[in-house]
Amino acid sequence: MTAMAHASLSQEELLLEGFLALGTPEGYRAEFIKGDIVVTPPPDGDHEAYSSMLLRQVVRKSATDMDFSGNKGLRLPRGGLCTKNFAIPDGTWASADRGLFWGAEPWMPCDGVAMVAEVTSTKAERDRTAKRHCYALGGIPLYLLVDREKSSLTLFSEPEQDDYRQVTTVPFGKEIELPAPFSMTLDTTEFARIRCVRHAGGEGAGAGSAKVAVPVTRKPWRA
Repeated sequence: MTAMAHASLSQEELLLEGFLALGTPEGYRAEFIKGDIVVTPPPDGDHEAYSSMLLRQVVRKSATDMDFSGNKGLRLPRGGLCTKNFAIPDGTWASADRGLFWGAEPWMPCDGVAMVAEVTSTKAERDRTAKRHCYALGGIPLYLLVDREKSSLTLFSEPEQDDYRQVTTVPFGKEIELPAPFSMTLDTTEFARIRCVRHAGGEGAGAGSAKVAVPVTRKPWRA
């Protein structure tokens, strides 16, 4: 019976079924992005430092009280450059008065999310391109990208179909404006300081935080 049930599923359905049933080692997380299962090990300290800096400033400065999650699964729509996708942003914000996370399932729709953020690791191109298109397709108003390789912060806004119409990039050390509902100025001075400390220590930014894409499209799941 199980074999017959699996035989009736499409390749995409088999991949999705396998992903949703996937068990990952403690501390790791798995995402399903454009047909690949991406398994991410626990992040390095710099990655978490950037995330903490973002969170602290939003808490202090945002004009709207925000709920935050650093581990929320989002179910994103398909179309354009994106197949059906399941992503876990490094940061997800939603207006507190919406109670978006209350009672939410592990993979919740992205409707009502105000902003997502990613801090790059060694697979930075996935954050720069694939996730950009998928977040835009989901209609997420703001996507904030902390690019450690380029020492820059990029704000993507005004989503239209599978891309953002407005792109603003500043180097670490400069300020960038977050529009409503945040209506605040984000200062990246601390970001530049982390970069300087990392260089002084003789280590490359992003070390020890690789993302591994598992090309499951080449090997269907079996019952």
